[in-house]
This record gives sequence, C-alpha cells and structure tokens, in this order.
Amino acid sequence: MKALLLLLAQLCSASLVPEREKDPEYWRRQAQDTLRNALRLQRLNQNVAKNLILFLGDGMGVSTVTAARILKGQLQHGQGEESLLEMEKFPYVALAKTYNTNAQVPDSAGTATAYLCGVKANEGTLGVSAGVTRDRCNTTKGQEVTSILRWAKDAGKAVGIVTTTRVTHATPSAAYAHSANRDWYSDGEMPPDALQGGCKDIARQLVENIPDIEVIMGGGRKYMFPKNASDVEYPHEEKHRGTRLDRRDLVQAWHEAKPPGKVAKYVWHRRELLALNLSRIDFLLGLFEPGDMVYELDRNNETDPSLSEMVDVAIRMLQKNPRGFFLLVEGGRIDHGHHEGKAKQALHEAVELDRAIGLATRLTSVRDTLSVVTADHSHVFTFGGYTPRGNPIFGLAPMQSDVDRKPFTSILYGNGPGYKIVAGERENVSAVDFAHADYQAQSAVPLRQETHGGEDVAVFARGPMAHLLHGVHEQNYIPHAMAYAACIGSNRGHCNAGARPAAPLLLPFLALLILLC
Repeated sequence: MKALLLLLAQLCSASLVPEREKDPEYWRRQAQDTLRNALRLQRLNQNVAKNLILFLGDGMGVSTVTAARILKGQLQHGQGEESLLEMEKFPYVALAKTYNTNAQVPDSAGTATAYLCGVKANEGTLGVSAGVTRDRCNTTKGQEVTSILRWAKDAGKAVGIVTTTRVTHATPSAAYAHSANRDWYSDGEMPPDALQGGCKDIARQLVENIPDIEVIMGGGRKYMFPKNASDVEYPHEEKHRGTRLDRRDLVQAWHEAKPPGKVAKYVWHRRELLALNLSRIDFLLGLFEPGDMVYELDRNNETDPSLSEMVDVAIRMLQKNPRGFFLLVEGGRIDHGHHEGKAKQALHEAVELDRAIGLATRLTSVRDTLSVVTADHSHVFTFGGYTPRGNPIFGLAPMQSDVDRKPFTSILYGNGPGYKIVAGERENVSAVDFAHADYQAQSAVPLRQETHGGEDVAVFARGPMAHLLHGVHEQNYIPHAMAYAACIGSNRGHCNAGARPAAPLLLPFLALLILLC
C-alpha cells in the first residue's frame, strides 16, 4: 500500500511540471535572456526625473509580494509561481531597514516620515523629528520636517495623493502634516491638552498646510464635516457621521483656499469622478467613503473607484503641468487585511496595487519618470508546508500535522485573531471555508489584531537614476535619492541646467583626453 501511494505521489508530482521546463535548454535560454537584460543596465539612465511616483504597499513585506505574485498568476489561470508582478519588472531592487527611532518593529507613521520626509522618527508620530514624543503636543514646535511632496511643490511641480485608506491616515498624512499622534484625524479625536496647546488635527492640516495639492483621493469624509453631520452616502448610519468639534466644513474650506480663477472640484461618487473633464479642472478632491475605502474584493464598483481608476485620473490630471509631478500612491488596505488575519483580502489588495503600477508605467515614460515601489513594513505572514507546484495560494498544505493529525493551510500568521481552540485542540480547518474572503488564517499566538513584522522590505525602482536604489538602505534614504534624481529639495548642486555629473569611472579617462588635447 505504501509503495502504491509513493508511486501515485511521484506521478502527480511529475504532472505538475510544465513540459517545457523539463528541457534544460529552457532554463539556459531564460538565464541568458536575463543576463543580456542585466548587461543593458550598464548604460545608466542619468536623465533628470521630470516626474516622480512613489507606490507604497502598506504592510507589503517580501512574503506578501511573493504570495501576491502567485495569486496574480493563478487569477490568470496559470500555476502562479512563474508569474511576474509589474513591480518585479523594475530593473533595480534594494532592501530598506524599517525600524523607527524608538521601535525595532515599526508602525506606519514613523516609517512614513522616513520614506517621505527623509528623517527617521518615533512610532506614532508624523512629519516630525525623533525629538517629538507621541501624544505630547508641546514637543512638536520646531521639530517639523517637510516631505518630498512639499519639495516637489516648491519646485513648481504638480503633486498628488491617492490612497485606499483615509486621506488622513498615516501614509498620506506624513506628506503634508506634522503631528505628535497619527490618530488625531480630526479635532474630535484629540485630547483637550493638545487642542489647548495649539496642535492642529490632521484633516485641518490637509486643507491648510499645502493648500495647492492638485489631487487628493481616498476615503475619510467624516473627518471633514461637523460632528453628527449626516454622511451623503450613508445618511442613516451614525458611525459615518461627521466628527469635527469645531463645526467646520473642511471641504468648503478646501474650495475657499483656491486661487481666484482656478477650478476646484469635489467628488464622492465613482460616476462623478469618471465623468470629469480633467482639462477644465485645476484641483481635485475625491473622498469616496466616510472612513477607509472598501476592500477591493467587496468594493461597490458603482459608487467607489478602484485604486487603478484613481491613479489613472491622478496621472492625467498631474501631467498637465509642464514641469512634471510627484504622486504618492498607497495600497493601504494590504495592511488592514493582514491585521485582521484575512490573507485573501490583503493579497487581492496587493494585486490591485500592482495593477495600478502597471497602468502608471503605461501612462509614463521610463526616460523621464522615476517610479519607486516599496513598503513601510512587513507582517508576520507566511506561507509554506511543502506545497506542490501550482497549489492554490489559499489552499491546504499537502500533509497533516504529525503532532495533532490535523490539516493546515499553507498561509499562516505568527500571531493574530486566527488562533482558535475547539474542544481543547487546534481547529480542524477542513471543517471551515478557508477559501472565503474573510477567513482568518490560523496563528500561533492569539491577538485581536495581528502585528507588523520587523524584517527589511523590498524597494523596486525604474527610470532616471533608479540605480541609486541598490543594496541595503536605511528607509529614510528613499526620498533623498528620488529628490536627487528630480533636482528638487536641498541637494541640487549637481543640477547644472539639467546636466548630470560624469560617472566617476569616466573622470580619469576624461581628464586624460583633456591633457592630450
């Protein structure tokens, strides 16, 4: 019997291998193609980056990238492993160290300050130096740091923010706000001492700090309206009502802050967004949910745009500026899916972010647009179990535990809400729908919310000066490299009428030529 089972296993394993992969020449040709592409990279793209796009997958650690690649391939009816994400087509790859100044495993606010403002900071703080203590409003003054979005705006470029979270959430708010607490979305979430100390809520800073941001899209309507004001989309739901204690309508304030003669448009519905004549609009504010945007798998495609649709509109809006643009794009709910232990939600969010990356590469040119894809941090998410080639990414491992004799899914979490004990034992996953979008994968340690992971995250780069992102970097290096490429910010000594300094290896040769002449 054992011999028969072994033979069946061997036959099944052999059938999983595509016929072309059995030929050694297939792998040799693939390696030679890769080698030729690598050799072409010796001709560096040292153009000035007219446009900058930073794609941020919140919580998109390396294990998430790999699992998303497999999911993408399986959604396209392939086995999955051989697939390529759009970000994986970028020629330069680095690793970023994600720790906060006071945290080994970071949060999204301190990391956002690093990759947007170029300065590492304490967890929970936004757009301020490590001299600021979380929750302490009185430590903020004089510790504010500016972001690459501000540097681009000061250089005359158009700027934009697109996110699937609230526009006042950690990632987008580090681009424009300075706050001792990432959770001060509106004054309704701030303690009395912070209000009395003169600190501003994040929504107010969105409208006031950089009033000429051309494109802002995401969720977060309720933080813009007076407390208890009914939401336009969910008028009868109390949890979606306005939160502002100062009774201000910040959408109206956003309109009023625009220069005379400029057209500013606010939309909250997908149909309104897609019907816009962008040639006639100077500023766009799109707030499509009271809080975060809905998961892509659950999205109402009548009322809410996808991330790809928002990115399409944003790029076409920003491209009107002849000096170029900076765009921050966040796939923010990858993180939320992982925190909830819902790997299927998280990975579909990652695939949608990758779809937006592919769209952006088609709308821009590698000659003048530097695109960077990275994450703020990882999660304690993994997949394993000696799964065979083409195993459904949300499927079971091919064996049972040799301890409790129960099956297990390939995807697991180190901690989180998926820890379940039934009758004193680990839950038998064969008795539940583990392929459901909201299934919470099993975890080793019970927590209401799964935690971030502390390992380095990948950085993918394409376009002018993309080769500056290589090796292992501190996370705060990213905006400095991007700013150097675009000749914005403080480090512009190399920008002589758009010329680049000669490559160091060429300098001795050029000097010799001068001597000979």
